[in-house]
Order: sequence, then C-alpha cells, then structure tokens
Amino acid sequence: MLWRRVSKPTLLSLLLIQAVAVVLLYGWYSRPPSQNTSLSEGKVHVLLLSSWRSGSSFLGQVFNQHPDVFYLMEPGWHVWMSINQASARSLRMAVRDMIRSVFQCDMSVMDSYTPQPRNVSNLFMWSHSRALCSPPACFLTARGEISKEQECKQRCDSQGLRLAEAACRSYSHVVLKEVRFFELESLFPLLQDPTLDLRIIHLVRDPRAVFSSREKSSAALGQDSDTVLEQASLPEEKKPYQVLQEICRSHVRIYETAMLKPPDFLRGRYKMIRYEDLVRNTLEEIEAMYEFVGLEMTETLQEWIYRITHGRGKGSSSDAFKITSRNAEDVSLAWRTTLPFEKVQRIQDVCKGAMTLLGYKTVYSENEQKLLGLDLLTSHERYQFSWLPSKITATKV
Repeated sequence: MLWRRVSKPTLLSLLLIQAVAVVLLYGWYSRPPSQNTSLSEGKVHVLLLSSWRSGSSFLGQVFNQHPDVFYLMEPGWHVWMSINQASARSLRMAVRDMIRSVFQCDMSVMDSYTPQPRNVSNLFMWSHSRALCSPPACFLTARGEISKEQECKQRCDSQGLRLAEAACRSYSHVVLKEVRFFELESLFPLLQDPTLDLRIIHLVRDPRAVFSSREKSSAALGQDSDTVLEQASLPEEKKPYQVLQEICRSHVRIYETAMLKPPDFLRGRYKMIRYEDLVRNTLEEIEAMYEFVGLEMTETLQEWIYRITHGRGKGSSSDAFKITSRNAEDVSLAWRTTLPFEKVQRIQDVCKGAMTLLGYKTVYSENEQKLLGLDLLTSHERYQFSWLPSKITATKV
C-alpha cells in the first residue's frame, strides 16, 4: 500500500502541514477578540437607545439590513427575563456588562442566560439579525441582500454561537438596540473603554403614541413593566401611566445628560432623533444617522426603506416586535383618532416636562386631537456633532 512507501519523517511533515492548514482555515472563526486593541481595530459600536413601542424595531432594521453591520436586538432582554422580581436599577450593570461583551464579539456572556446547546436560536429575536442569516454564521443571505426572516428561522437556527462571534468580528460596525437603560451614567464606562468606539443614537416618540401602542401589546410587556416599576404594588389601571411617566423621565435624564454640560468623552457621541421626524423625512434622517456612525446608503437599502414605509397597512401591530410594510406617517398619527381624549389628558399630565423638552405640543380638546391638519410637532434644533472628538479633547479624557 502507498502509506508503506512514505518515510516516517515525510509522514510527520505531511501531518504538520495538514495541521497548519486546519489552523489557518478555521482558526479565524474561533480566535478570541484581542484584549490590547485600541478602538477595536477601527470597528464602530452603535447603541440604539430607546423605549418600548417607540419605533425602535424599525430603526434597528434600518441598521440591521446594512451590509456593513452586525446587529442584535435587545440582548438585555436575557438579563431581565432571567432575574425575576428585580428592578431596572438593580439590573442596569448586568445589562451594561452584557452589551460590552457583545460589542467585543464575545458571546460567552450568554452562557449564564441561555440553555444548552447554545445555538443562535437561543438569542432573543435572533432571526431579525441579517448577519446571523449570512456568512459566516449561515450561508443563506448574501451580505448585500435584504434578509428573509422566515427562511432564516428554518435554515439557520442550529448554528452555534462560535459562528455568531466569527460573523461579529467580520463586520465594521456592531449595532445593538436596547430599551433597558433609563439614564446615561451607567454607560459611561463603555464610552471611556479604549477597546470600544461607541456612538449612541437616542430615539424618542410622542408619549401619546407610545401609550396607544403599548395598550395593544400590554401582555407582551407585562414583566418589563413590573421591572420598570420595581415590582411596586399598584392598581392595574394606574400601572400604564406610571410606566409611561418613568419612560418620559428617562428621556429627559438622558437628553439633559448629553446636552447640558456633557463630559468630554460623551461629546460627539450622542444623537437624538424623534420617530416623527424619521417618518416624515425618512431618507434624510437615515442618511444623517449613517453619516454619524460612518456608514453609507446603498441603492438596495433605499428601495427597501421606501417599501417598508409606504405599505398599505395602518396602525400598530399587536405583535410587539413585528416589522411589516405600513404607511409609517399614518402609524405615527394613529393615536389621534383611536385614543380617548380622557387618556390623552392624563398622558399629557404625567409627561408634561418630556413633551415640552422634546417638542410635542399639547392638545386641549378632542377636536384639536382629531384635527390631523394641526401639526403637534415643534421644529427641533438640529444639533451638530463632530463624528469623533478632536484629538486635543481625546487626550484630556
């Protein structure tokens, strides 16, 4: 036989060459992220910061479908759902540590929150991530194509988290959407971390529209609401307004921290956008956000954005996380014809400060509420940020 003619030294050499080839071929997929990398080798990290039912799922998809983006939807969900009878305040550090690890493409952080075997299907809303349906995570969707969620669920669910890590490392941008931060201070360590190049995009929405949408998804948001309220025992009819008040207060805290005497490491790293501006001037606002984080619009994305915002559907879906083709501006106005004026008055009372700060006008009668020609959005100053802090500023931090 042939193997008998091969000398022992030659056989050892062949085995060594084979081993080296295997390492070169597969080692990239399993190597841990460098611990000594400054600004993570040029990778940009983006946190989409919002609250439930504020249009954040749509905003997430705007980034998710970009060919240069690795996206995950609400990794903090795992923390909140795994630790019962807790408060948002007590969980914020655990959520922060989770997103730090995911930003660094280290999925081992999921070991404490997901069952064995640890496949991508254990990740919350994993099929909403195009990157988990594309190579090297799964050979279904090319990077330049729009992902197909249902096909991804059927063909990519058994892939392991090691491939998710490999996929994460292969993109220039890692984008995470999160609704579980109620202030910016707990994120300061991430902004000061030399291995992260973090941008924060803060999405807000008219509280009256948020309330209306939350009513349609109350069952799905029950545990989250209890966590926001720190498990307080309140009459059921008061809970929705109390939760909304906490959300409104959080938007004020975040905005004021970023805009009124922000620390140097936050300058140039925060951008606020109102959902109503996004649906009125969609391409303009998206291109501004892309520029803020260093992405470019593509023709494929333009076509997809138009289709998803100009569908025939109206109103809000009862599925809290479903993205469908709808007329986005009609959706933003739906509360004006469906929400009882008595509830509108109560919402305006509990969120008065936030509405004033963020530029949402009060209505004083049911007629005003239902008069759709009456614009309830005040013009909002377009704050200008440099994409990166200057080198002089950076050295002072």
